[in-house]
Amino acid sequence: MFLDGRAYRPILEKGRFRVTRVAPRPGHGEHQAMKQGGYARPHATTIVGVSRNGQIALAGDGQVTIGDVVLKHGARKLRTLYDGQVIAGFAGAVADALTLFAKFETQLQSWDGNLRKAAVELTKEWRSDRYLRRLEAQLIVADAESLLVLSGEGDVIEPDDGVVAIGAGAAFATAAAKALVRHTELSAEEIVREAMIVTAEICIFTNDRITVEVARTEEGDDAADAPEQATPEEDLVR
Repeated sequence: MFLDGRAYRPILEKGRFRVTRVAPRPGHGEHQAMKQGGYARPHATTIVGVSRNGQIALAGDGQVTIGDVVLKHGARKLRTLYDGQVIAGFAGAVADALTLFAKFETQLQSWDGNLRKAAVELTKEWRSDRYLRRLEAQLIVADAESLLVLSGEGDVIEPDDGVVAIGAGAAFATAAAKALVRHTELSAEEIVREAMIVTAEICIFTNDRITVEVARTEEGDDAADAPEQATPEEDLVR
């Protein structure tokens, strides 16, 4: 039976009928919310990171999906922080990611660019703060020496083999990157790009509008000639 457009199941209990709401099928709730004029949150992306031969690179796709609809193809999901010395990618809601990036950059400033310490302090605050723990996102952060995954569950994880991914296509991207690391001599930058191309061919929530960032040292890689960075809102939403 249906009440107010929602499904309910009648149950006989002690000689009387009562009704209970039927839990929607996985993925069905978002579709129903859109059909009924509600709002389903943007989701689905893939971010992959690889550390190899002294180089660390991240890659992300550009697809933004709401329910069953692809809303945007060219979103940027990677950011550079701390004067370009740290790179970060997110999977989750944009507003949540902007909040976490701002918090993380504050921690980087507080700890003089120490990525590991800043990551630990961010996850401690993320898990314990009443507001922050409601944020729905995962982050991959990296500098020239470290590659880490951060989550609101308090996780700060460094992969054993230098390959990590988050988002809807994480399993595909991880498998592709691991195979390329084992069987090719490609650089980290080339591996993340090729892994994302493979993922885009398999995962319906990932496209081939790929963005790649490589972690830079403080001195090198023509940092002075780098283009001016967009604001966080422009960089992630445009």
